[in-house]
Amino acid sequence: MLGGFTKDLGIDLGTANTLVYIRGKGIIVREPSVVAIHTDTKNIVAVGESAKKMIGRTPGNIRAIRPMKDGVIADFDTTATMIKYFIRQAQKQRSLFQRHPNVMVCVPSGITAVEQRAVEDATKQAGAREAYTIEEPFAAAIGADLPVWEPTGSMVVDIGGGTTEVAVISLGGIVTSKSVRVAGDDMDESIIQYIKRQYNLMIGERTSEQLKMDIGSALALEKVETLEIRGRDLVSGLPKTITITSDEISEALSDTVGAIVEAVKVTLEKCPPELAADIMDRGIVLTGGGALLRNLDKLLASETGMPVIVAENPLDCVAIGTGKALDNIHMFKSKSSSALRSKR
Repeated sequence: MLGGFTKDLGIDLGTANTLVYIRGKGIIVREPSVVAIHTDTKNIVAVGESAKKMIGRTPGNIRAIRPMKDGVIADFDTTATMIKYFIRQAQKQRSLFQRHPNVMVCVPSGITAVEQRAVEDATKQAGAREAYTIEEPFAAAIGADLPVWEPTGSMVVDIGGGTTEVAVISLGGIVTSKSVRVAGDDMDESIIQYIKRQYNLMIGERTSEQLKMDIGSALALEKVETLEIRGRDLVSGLPKTITITSDEISEALSDTVGAIVEAVKVTLEKCPPELAADIMDRGIVLTGGGALLRNLDKLLASETGMPVIVAENPLDCVAIGTGKALDNIHMFKSKSSSALRSKR
């Protein structure tokens, strides 16, 4: 291949989390896509898990930011620094003779040529010898062990932090797809706004994420669950504790979940009939962190009339697929450059 000392990397550069896959070793880095910056000096204070712990708890001169927004780069320099940190983490035992790695990064299927170029440039700036891109739903399908190279239809719905990617895949390519910038982060924001409206209480991102994970559901639960949360009363300005029910969280999430269901329906409508028949047999596969929302599979099944399956380990599918795609890296080189040419 490319010399015994080169360890090629696959990076799932997500809005919420970044995962790094090393060929032959699997996923070895799994950290939040967060960077803490000193606003006066512009120096990086922390990256990943240690930076995430600072969200909402930093003094005025330190800012914890997410350099990725809606699956694409919002802050180029910070993203490049973050990628460099994760590549270093992945190569802690790097030998002096080891060459810079080839890096495969996954990108949303609705990405523009400019956004794709930004990802490739940031990856090269971070120390990659060559940067390749793979579309997120395609990587998710490979990671979920779907027969992507065969002449049969597979449908994957990847719900990440910033985007939901819906795609029908056959013969090693995406036949039809829909990328919507509605996903896990929007669910968290919907919960924050709902509690603000209903209770005049301001809660942070971490609390809303905890509500989503602990008692969140796409459909009302048979047995109502509750969770006690703390926030700041917007009337008195003082800390306050309230109890939230799972039904309230379902109501708060209804619009966001509805947008995801709509994206799936639109993709199915554009799907060729032969492939639709294949999907009817095999089912729709859910991947990404959003796939863990309870009863989302049941809601999608009732709305589409198709079987819906949650992938075995949905959080890792994209990273595993990106890593596995390194074996066919030559195909993505030509695909990446020709896609850029056609988009210009």
